[in-house]
Amino acid sequence: MADRVYIFDTTLRDGEQSPGCSMTVPEKVRMAAKLVELGVDILEAGFPIASDGDSEAVDAVSREFPWANVAALARANRLDVEAAAQALRHARRPRIHTFIATSDIHLKYKLKKSRQQVLDEAVAAVTLAREYCDDVEFSAEDATRTEWNYLEEISRAVVAAGARTVNLPDTVGYSVPEEYAAMIGRMAKALGDAAIISVHCHDDLGLAAANSLAALHAGARQIECTINGIGERAGNAPLEEIVMAINTRRDRLPFHTRIVTEHLYPASQMLASMITFGPQPNKAIVGENAFAHEAGIHQDGYLKERTTYEIMEPQSVGVPETRLVLGKHSGRHALGKRCDDLGIPLTKEQLDTLYHRFTSLADRKKGVRNEEISALAREVASETRPSGAAAD
Repeated sequence: MADRVYIFDTTLRDGEQSPGCSMTVPEKVRMAAKLVELGVDILEAGFPIASDGDSEAVDAVSREFPWANVAALARANRLDVEAAAQALRHARRPRIHTFIATSDIHLKYKLKKSRQQVLDEAVAAVTLAREYCDDVEFSAEDATRTEWNYLEEISRAVVAAGARTVNLPDTVGYSVPEEYAAMIGRMAKALGDAAIISVHCHDDLGLAAANSLAALHAGARQIECTINGIGERAGNAPLEEIVMAINTRRDRLPFHTRIVTEHLYPASQMLASMITFGPQPNKAIVGENAFAHEAGIHQDGYLKERTTYEIMEPQSVGVPETRLVLGKHSGRHALGKRCDDLGIPLTKEQLDTLYHRFTSLADRKKGVRNEEISALAREVASETRPSGAAAD
């Protein structure tokens, strides 16, 4: 049995606090419904101390989905922890997620506190959170720029205080896979079975998914991520990429999640409809072009055998079908297939004639629409129809 990986979705918290991604409470509840349907293990619904709306959203999600494991974020202080506990009061499976920065750069310039002060506050916050619920997660903000001996010390201390999950984030997207795996491996060895090691990677260097997956081999068993990779600055590790990498490369990633992958694309589309932007067209898994082929060589190979150019079936992630985009790079095979689909079968000679007219048109356009292809095909068919043949 492959090792179980828990998916902690923070679309409604970290994702929502990035520019252009703010959601109303009703929108959060609608998005939460899709995330529950998707099968996420933990749903972080907000940061209650931040606003009345966030507190209301955590409460609304907790009420609407009583079987879900709902998390609320809190800084490592009494007011935040109590606000999180209050927002989660109706949750049957609540998690308080408390955090404090641990890197020297944050301690010196942001917190202006000593390592001992930060350790004491982390322990106090976890101890207080445990008074409200059994499921407490602690995050060492900026863990990847924290001195490892101190990171191990604070990790051991919060687990002793009652934390069940220790999250070691790459908060500023600074780490690289080998380095991150080494850090996670050391902390996993230090904590053993006493807590689940979690990772939360940002994409400032484009390595969030790679770092998250590298951490699994080192002992992490929870990944924090978002739909479409939204989040602060360059975003978080994209949930859809993490899950499909695991599903597609089980030979190298012997893990499993409980995500229902057929809901990935619908979840992406729902999120895009609520915020101010969708994924870029070439975005892995859920982008408009993720299952689209325009190059003639690719189209020819795909039409002969799908797996020549597709490593996943589009339906496996909820995309209705592969798209063969016809443009100046397309070949005869795909053009002939499109004519067949449009109900205008052509002979080889007719297809040759059409192909030259089609490429001439495509050279002047960004893409050629079906109605334009249909008009050209009917024109060619009419010109080359044997004498005496009836018109259609």
